[in-house]
Amino acid sequence: MRIALDAMGTDRAPANEVAGAQAAVAADPDLEVVLVGHESVVRPEMERIGTGDRVQFIHAPDQITTHDAPASALRKKPKSSIAIGLTLHKEGHVDAFVSAGSTGAVMAGSLFILRPLAGVDRPTVATLLPTAKGPTLMLDAGANIECKAAHLLQFAQLGGIYMQDLLDIESPRIGLLNVGTEPTKGTEEVQEAFQLLDASPLNFVGNVEGRDIIHHACDVLVCDGFPGNILLKFYESVAGFLIEHLRSRLDEGGLGSVDLEDAVRFLDYQEYGGAPLLGVNGVSIICHGESSPRAIQNAIDVAAQAVRNGTLDHMTRELQSGAEREA
Repeated sequence: MRIALDAMGTDRAPANEVAGAQAAVAADPDLEVVLVGHESVVRPEMERIGTGDRVQFIHAPDQITTHDAPASALRKKPKSSIAIGLTLHKEGHVDAFVSAGSTGAVMAGSLFILRPLAGVDRPTVATLLPTAKGPTLMLDAGANIECKAAHLLQFAQLGGIYMQDLLDIESPRIGLLNVGTEPTKGTEEVQEAFQLLDASPLNFVGNVEGRDIIHHACDVLVCDGFPGNILLKFYESVAGFLIEHLRSRLDEGGLGSVDLEDAVRFLDYQEYGGAPLLGVNGVSIICHGESSPRAIQNAIDVAAQAVRNGTLDHMTRELQSGAEREA
């Protein structure tokens, strides 16, 4: 298996990418990582770390930054690390693409280069949220603002398939983020989405309020990208606050080191790898710009797991079956 990794994405690129790639191949003997970036900075880092034959390199002279307008940057910089990495995936030279670069550019590039799966109106960014009884997949995490009810239904379908493959949950519980549990709560679109989800063959458990997320009220939490992104950022900030608080308790002698290690692993978003862009014709994983080498390794692992589980084929089959049922 070969996975393309944008070597120019993180705040500490390419050091974190090269280190993460090396750690990933060291842990997985069947994996190869293709670093895509500028030779003048990536090659020296590869030599410094001493990467082996299973960490390869492809030169990309251009770089898309967070200051660039995503769509126009892809047109103006066709030899960027994002464009080249996604093209490698489209042409079958690699099995997946991972990037901690511009989220907008990765999303736009995935749509333009990989293209949406047949029947998908809006591909969606999904992210795992830690809860008391295991992670919950939340989607959309900010890619789609002002979603229609039909979009939310499709997010639920894609998220359910992903959780079946990722965590081997036979019938994932689908929840709809709302301000109350009653079917009549929320905006018109959310109320309509409730009716669509309730009538679908999905394991829909109803509306989920914000206070119930942490108690693992559902396996898949569906929402518009506007509240979804707010929820994600709040989760990240609270997790960071709690990690620092726990570390201060350790310094004071109030917490054992093993307890702290478990707590940090539970709270730290970097343990969950990257966020998959579901609904495109490929495996595209988006990472946080602050991703450490460990986070990059975990994102590569997420991509590899999606490939091994055949998640893309699974989604294609389920979408086709759904279209046939509606016909």
